[in-house]
Amino acid sequence: MQLKGSCHCGAVRFELESAHPYPYQRCYCSICRKTQGGGGYAINLSGDTASMEVTGREDITIYHAVMPGEDGSVRASSAERHFCSRCGSGLWLFSPEWPELTHPFASAIDTPLPVPPERTHMMLGSRAAWAEPETRPGDKEYREYPEESIAEWHERLGLSQ
Repeated sequence: MQLKGSCHCGAVRFELESAHPYPYQRCYCSICRKTQGGGGYAINLSGDTASMEVTGREDITIYHAVMPGEDGSVRASSAERHFCSRCGSGLWLFSPEWPELTHPFASAIDTPLPVPPERTHMMLGSRAAWAEPETRPGDKEYREYPEESIAEWHERLGLSQ
C-alpha cells in the first residue's frame, strides 16, 4: 500500500510503500508518550525505506532518545525520530539496525488506513497512570515488547499487502 504523509504545517511531505499498513500497535513507553502520543501512546507503521520519497527535508530535525542504562548511566539511542522543525509534528522513526525499514507514525499519515481487527498494547510497564488502555476482546497486552513483529502480526491475520 502506498502511504502518503505530512506534518501539520505542510512543510514536510513523504511517501513510501508499506506491506504492513494496519495501525494496530500502541506503544505506551515514555519516549513515545512524550514525543508523539497525545493519547498516552504512539502508533508506528512499517514501510520500505528504499521506496521513500521526501519533500521538505531541510525542515526535518532528528531526535535520538535518551536511554537509561541498568547501571544508572545514560546513552543516546541509535534510532532517529524525525520531526518537522517548523511545527514539531512527529513523522517517522528510522533505526540503523534495520535500514530496510522506516516506521512512519500513523498520526502523520494522510492516506486512509485500514482498521485493525485487533490491537497490541505494548510497554504497559512504563505507561502513565492516566493513560488507561482501551482494550477490546482479542486485543493483546504486554508489559514490554511483544515477540511478534509487525510483519508477523500482519501475516498471522492474513493482512500483508
